[in-house]
Amino acid sequence: MAGAASADTKEQLLNVAEQLIAERGYAGTTVRSIANQANANLAAVNYHFGSKEELFRAIFSRIAKPIVAEQLTMLAMLQERESLPSVEEILTAFLKPCLKKIVHGESFQIVRAQFMGRCWSEPEPLQNIASGEFMESRLAFLDILQKVIPDCSRKDLNWKLDLVIATLIRVQNEAGKPDSLLKSSQPEDVDYAIQYLVKFLTPGMSI
Repeated sequence: MAGAASADTKEQLLNVAEQLIAERGYAGTTVRSIANQANANLAAVNYHFGSKEELFRAIFSRIAKPIVAEQLTMLAMLQERESLPSVEEILTAFLKPCLKKIVHGESFQIVRAQFMGRCWSEPEPLQNIASGEFMESRLAFLDILQKVIPDCSRKDLNWKLDLVIATLIRVQNEAGKPDSLLKSSQPEDVDYAIQYLVKFLTPGMSI
């Protein structure tokens, strides 16, 4: 029973910290506020995570890993074909998991989208933590883009992928707002956002 209670406390700390950071940013979220809203004591944060930074790392990792796994799975399916995929197909494989895995279903996932959007604008070392979690998929997508657009240098492809990510971050940051591209976690809204992003960003990859 004690182990189950400890696991529940850890999960609650993760959930509360994710929501508070989504709303207030990392600097605006204190360990005390996380502990208070999670109905835990300060010692519980240190016990489970060691520090506020490691708590952030744990939150980001639990969100990022399923996204990266799905990105690589979709990319592998494209690469199994005899012909090279289109830029549109590659961008769909890159972007779809980023939205499907964090907003499909329960309303709390909109907070998750906002959390992910905020993370990329946080100061170091948080940006480094975020980029590190996605490095495997980023390199894999750069490799396939290099094959599909051979006349584009690796440096330029890197910049273009950065612009794709920057656009995605904006969509995630604004998630749930009435005038945003991603209005809700309803499947039709998520699908529309993915299709719109892919259609908008595809031409820019070939410039």
